Amino acid sequence: MEAIAKLFHQVDFLKGLGVNAADNVTPSSSVAPFIDHTLLRADATQNQIQALCEEAIQFGFHCVCINPYWVPLCADILASAKPLVCTVIGFPLGATASSVKVTEAQWCVDKGASELDMVINIGALKSQDYSAVQQDIQKVVKSVPTARVKVILETGLLSEEEKHIACQIAGEAQAHFVKTSTGFSGTGATLDDVKLMNIYVGNAMGVKASGGIRTYDQAVRFLEAGANRIGTSCGPQILKEGHLNTTSSL
Repeated sequence: MEAIAKLFHQVDFLKGLGVNAADNVTPSSSVAPFIDHTLLRADATQNQIQALCEEAIQFGFHCVCINPYWVPLCADILASAKPLVCTVIGFPLGATASSVKVTEAQWCVDKGASELDMVINIGALKSQDYSAVQQDIQKVVKSVPTARVKVILETGLLSEEEKHIACQIAGEAQAHFVKTSTGFSGTGATLDDVKLMNIYVGNAMGVKASGGIRTYDQAVRFLEAGANRIGTSCGPQILKEGHLNTTSSL
């Protein structure tokens, strides 16, 4: 019951961020509005992207998260549906020039994306060039005022101090979320990182946990740790597992 109460609290929080959460939720479906249904593989095909969108509609996920090339297709499929289109910027290394990130962000929003997961300039952060890091984020945020920007920190590559600084910079740059991982660096989300990020950002920003989240139990634990969004390619399995857990406990 504590886990479910946490989910309802998260629904209220996300409504404040403009997230379309379900009005009537059950223990398993209550996880759905927090899920960014994700397919970022380089070998993803058109049929797989179409199936991703259909699953997002079927299960009531918050959005699909795909590479920029697929934004127009997803925007067309989801034009009259609730799930939003999310894409990635400067992905997966974050080392492209700010002007390139801005151009990419503007193109994606013009083609129908409403959420952007941009990778922080990791090298600049670790070089302690904090001004460059902030300007990089701020330029993207200001270039797409209608979009919600999530900053991927790639926490597995950062020290605890660097995570704290990155969260602070993202907030000062007026980003909307901080996100744990790209899923491409060999490390994913951890409960400890999400707890820390939640402390660092407070109610000023959301926290997205992404990378290695494959089960219903994991999803609930990350929400309990303070995540407001879950990035995963296993959304349908997570909901089905949650439904089985619920029915078996009745």
